[in-house]
Amino acid sequence: MGDSRSDSDRARFLLAAATTVATVATAGSLYLSLGLGLTPCRLCWYQRILMYPLVVVLGVAAVENRPGVVRTALPLAVPGAAIAAYHSWLQVSQTTCGLGAVSCAQIQYRVFGLTVPNLSLTAFLLVTGLVVAASVKRS
Repeated sequence: MGDSRSDSDRARFLLAAATTVATVATAGSLYLSLGLGLTPCRLCWYQRILMYPLVVVLGVAAVENRPGVVRTALPLAVPGAAIAAYHSWLQVSQTTCGLGAVSCAQIQYRVFGLTVPNLSLTAFLLVTGLVVAASVKRS
């Protein structure tokens, strides 16, 4: 049976890791648009709208050690992952996207061979997994 102190430390570590992932994703998106001058498409904006608040929500949860944040974080992370998955699919299928001035199917930048929506999907999945793991008590 796991003791509550080690469960608490584990949850705090996982929430801090999730905060770090959300912070890196947020900083990366800002660098791409402000630093490199890339114009985000509409699906990118939706992903940003769902990722940016996770920095604050998860940061506060990590400081206050609140694994119950899963109820607040998942409604942001899961739709974010779904949008990023759809966005990634658009780029692979080369389907045109007429949602805005910049086509969502256009690949503007790659990092280690991954497109920006691929990176976003990875970040949302990592945040989801870390938050769920933080909320589960070890037995």
